[in-house]
Amino acid sequence: MKRIAIIGSGGAGKSTLAKQIGQHLGIEVVHLDALYWKPGWVETPRDKWVEIQQELLKKEEWIVDGNFGSTMDLRIEAADTIIFLDYSKWVCTYRVLKRQIMYRKKTRPDMGANCPEKLDPLFLKWVWNYPIAKRPEVMRKLEGISTKKNVIILKSSREAEDFLRSL
Repeated sequence: MKRIAIIGSGGAGKSTLAKQIGQHLGIEVVHLDALYWKPGWVETPRDKWVEIQQELLKKEEWIVDGNFGSTMDLRIEAADTIIFLDYSKWVCTYRVLKRQIMYRKKTRPDMGANCPEKLDPLFLKWVWNYPIAKRPEVMRKLEGISTKKNVIILKSSREAEDFLRSL
């Protein structure tokens, strides 16, 4: 495991798991949100976003966490290990709300500079609908590569803890 892509719904704990794996394996962690969001929640233009990721993925080792479905295939193709946090919408929604309280008007460590936490109803809806709207597509992608790459699907915090202990 030298090139690890961590994907899953918002609130699943991708950034936290990435940091923990990075500490265990001594591999650089890259949070896609920190690269994508410019100060004041300004989005990176699509062509520049693809270019940034292509450069990042050329490195020998990395752990990248984030969804960004439009460029997920780039990360899946370059990764040797894909970890999908397949948690319930209840857990993810709770964690998004908890994160809102913890970081209210502050920028999270895994976020772009000057992007204070905010409660975005569209994001909450996206998290709530993830199991129906996004999960099937992710599962199809992972099933298509499961014989070529190390695909790990974690369904709970306990499974994530067990996985970390196994490293």
